[in-house]
Amino acid sequence: MTEQHHFSTLLRMLDERSAAFRSAVAAAPSLDADVPSCPGWTLYDLANHLSEGDRFWAHIVLNTAPGDERPSKDGRAAPREREALTAWLADSTEQLIAALREAGPDRGCWAWWEPLASSHTTATVARRRVPETLIHTYDAQLAAGAPQDLPTVEALDAVDEFLATVCTGTHPWPNEPATIDYHVAGAGIWRQTVDAAGSRYVRLTAAQAAENKPTTALHGTASEMALLMYMRIPADSLRIEGDADLIQQLQDWD
Repeated sequence: MTEQHHFSTLLRMLDERSAAFRSAVAAAPSLDADVPSCPGWTLYDLANHLSEGDRFWAHIVLNTAPGDERPSKDGRAAPREREALTAWLADSTEQLIAALREAGPDRGCWAWWEPLASSHTTATVARRRVPETLIHTYDAQLAAGAPQDLPTVEALDAVDEFLATVCTGTHPWPNEPATIDYHVAGAGIWRQTVDAAGSRYVRLTAAQAAENKPTTALHGTASEMALLMYMRIPADSLRIEGDADLIQQLQDWD
């Protein structure tokens, strides 16, 4: 897949997941419904958060460069009436997609992550926003009482993107060095290593994983693995081999 084609695919995924989010908002009994996976938040709070993020990143990709100071959000709140909120959400997503399309995949911009496995470019911003929207769509579906498994293609990319963007960095691991293998059914194996140098990951074949046993191994579907990484389901929802306490240590790590 060419870079431009991959970028176009990310924009399509973002558009589709945003539409699914709006559908969940429309189906919920109330905008005041609690979001079980985001304690203390109502569905309105979740919608306001997602739309704020879309507008924030739309500004970033067109108006910042790598190394700039963190931009400020505009502080505008989404409307509280459901029909107006749905239109606001759609407009927020369109602003982001239009900005991404105008900038193209290679433009540099501000970003909060370390540029080790994920660069500070528009393409990486697009890739970051897809799982954000994917997971928050699951949150909204929970609030509406009808959670669904994550779509497999988006969930697989969410696993890889999480390890690349969120986890790869130089912040020292405060515990004993460890390795964690993420076995995704029908898709492959990701190995994360954490030690004094920080966190990094590689893709492994089954033979490579068997040759060097990890500290902990997790086995699940793409949807389960992505939901676990974003702490939407407990670790014991998946099959665990080795040191199960390591998963909690990872989730507690700043």
